[in-house]
Amino acid sequence: MTSILSEETRLRDEIAEVGKSLFDRCFTFGSTGNISARLSNGELLMTPTNASMGSLDPARLSKFTAEGVHVGGDKPTKEAFLHQCMYCARGNSGAVVHLHSTHAVAVSILEGLDPDDVLPPLTAYYVMRVGRLPMAPYFPPGDAALAEAVRERAEHSHAVLLANHGPVVAGKTLKEAQYAMEELEETAKLFLMLRGERLRPLTPEQVDALRQT
Repeated sequence: MTSILSEETRLRDEIAEVGKSLFDRCFTFGSTGNISARLSNGELLMTPTNASMGSLDPARLSKFTAEGVHVGGDKPTKEAFLHQCMYCARGNSGAVVHLHSTHAVAVSILEGLDPDDVLPPLTAYYVMRVGRLPMAPYFPPGDAALAEAVRERAEHSHAVLLANHGPVVAGKTLKEAQYAMEELEETAKLFLMLRGERLRPLTPEQVDALRQT
């Protein structure tokens, strides 16, 4: 019991720390986006509805049982199902980050991209931290149909881009999910900066070598 309590305290503080870091560096704004982390007993901690990531109170985070029942803290975000379906699809995940980050959202609005892998492999770190980025079709925020669309794509990728909405990324740890999300956003920014230019992405052989290591 003591170890779970100390783990929970640590994760609560880490969620608040990561949220403030993302907010202060303009990866999120207002009360958009949400973060969750999974305890070793399967329970979830998640940023609540209408909360700014820049001023999270660790004690007020929403808490869920391993079965997804809200049992403590402030009212949960209506996007809680996004996190829960990512955990279902990615069984080894310990954290999920969902943002409405500007450049990734901009990419999610463009026509003519490959919905199975939206961004090209521009850098080695993108390949290593994000890999493939499938896009789920648009559904209104809170629509349960979005859960199934995300779950299907998350079975093959730990990062999914929601059309006209934003990215959701799972990681083994919260730091891993944070770093992958940041790499995704910066790659989206690069992609938009380079539109109209002739690109030299990594070759399939280079990508395969990175994935093997």
